[in-house]
Amino acid sequence: MAAAAALPGATQVRRIATRLLRLAGWGLVFRPAPVPKAVVVFYPHTSNWDFVIGILARAALDFPVRWAGKDTLFRWPFGALLRRLGGISVNRRQTTGLVRRLCDEFEREDSLYLAIAPEGTRSRAEFWKSGFYHLARAAGVPLGLAFIDYDRREIGIDTYIELSGDVEVDLGALRDYYAPKRGRHPELQGPIRFKPGCG
Repeated sequence: MAAAAALPGATQVRRIATRLLRLAGWGLVFRPAPVPKAVVVFYPHTSNWDFVIGILARAALDFPVRWAGKDTLFRWPFGALLRRLGGISVNRRQTTGLVRRLCDEFEREDSLYLAIAPEGTRSRAEFWKSGFYHLARAAGVPLGLAFIDYDRREIGIDTYIELSGDVEVDLGALRDYYAPKRGRHPELQGPIRFKPGCG
């Protein structure tokens, strides 16, 4: 998996993205990762606007985070652009050994930050998908906590945690962190929990 290509005129793109976010009333929160590799969980995800604001934030922060998205998003004519913006196509309809494949990428790459929306949908989900958790544990990398908060008009990442392997303890830490964060449609924010047997 090659690293996302740098956009031409990256400095100018960064300035434009920063200006657009400011004009829209959004603030950025950022703490650089303490290590060159991390799985990044993004929550809440309740609106298509999350993607637009997220891509602008990625450019404004010049943070080379890649992101996993359902494979249907990567069809022509937008597939090439989405990959250039850091997207990785994921088939969610069948078991494909994705965690193992991504774990291999973490082993091969010198630096890799991979963002995953654990709800897997903009609709309300009663359970989080647990792939991000298993990936971070298998790859031996920390978990970055990225967020979007429409109440405070902030987006970013400022916390990194080492998963303990005790699922309930780790999910409890995530619940505490994300409790004050509000999506565009708070009623679509599902509980932070895995299906029984998925942890």
